[in-house]
Amino acid sequence: MPTPPTRLVERFYHEVWNQADEAVAREILSPGFRFRASLGPEKTGPDGFIDYMRLIHAALGGYTCTIEEIVAEDRRAAARMRFAGTHRGPFFGVAPTFRPIAWSGAAFFATDGERITSLWVLGDVDSVRQQLGAAAASPP
Repeated sequence: MPTPPTRLVERFYHEVWNQADEAVAREILSPGFRFRASLGPEKTGPDGFIDYMRLIHAALGGYTCTIEEIVAEDRRAAARMRFAGTHRGPFFGVAPTFRPIAWSGAAFFATDGERITSLWVLGDVDSVRQQLGAAAASPP
């Protein structure tokens, strides 16, 4: 029986991102997983994503992703999101401020019925830059 996309999205955010669980990432992301985030370049495969996740967690202490709404159809899902953390490492070229930051975004998932095959996240990068005091468009 296929896994509903909403269940995969919930596991992706609650277990993978919020708990930084790399084993679950390898379980629910397909080997050819394609990830495109507004905070950085495209990554492929579970290991490419895990490298990105480690970078974000190093820069933002207590990083959490909150699902505000999910809409799903067939093997696709979209989620309205809230992201937050404490700026504790270099981020967008800005030295740690140790201040909390938060921003909104949307995530678009495709699945194959068992695993997540692709994800495109669009976050409010201007809000992140503004909170960090970063004027230049530099990646995390």
